Amino acid sequence: MHIPTVTVDQIPAPLPEGVFLLDVREPVEWASGRVEGAVHVPMNEIPDRIEELPRDERVLVICKVGGRSAQVTGFLVHHGFDAVNVEGGMLEWAAAGKPMVGEVY
Repeated sequence: MHIPTVTVDQIPAPLPEGVFLLDVREPVEWASGRVEGAVHVPMNEIPDRIEELPRDERVLVICKVGGRSAQVTGFLVHHGFDAVNVEGGMLEWAAAGKPMVGEVY
């Protein structure tokens, strides 16, 4: 399956209307630093919480480096979402100097 992907430098900051940023990292990672406006649903909770996600917006999926978010993106695409993986994840976001709350370690 092809996983739709976007690079960090292709994402405007602040996020435009109609874009939903889903952070699928673990709670300890989320607590350390995150993109302002992101919604946190850990990867393992996605199947049980899928109805909380918008079907009328593009869903950008982010994790620490891009592996977990790619898996979640594939799952969401399979379920009819307009989902896109954020390549490089939060480490790339932080390295690019994009605005965030806290610091990623």
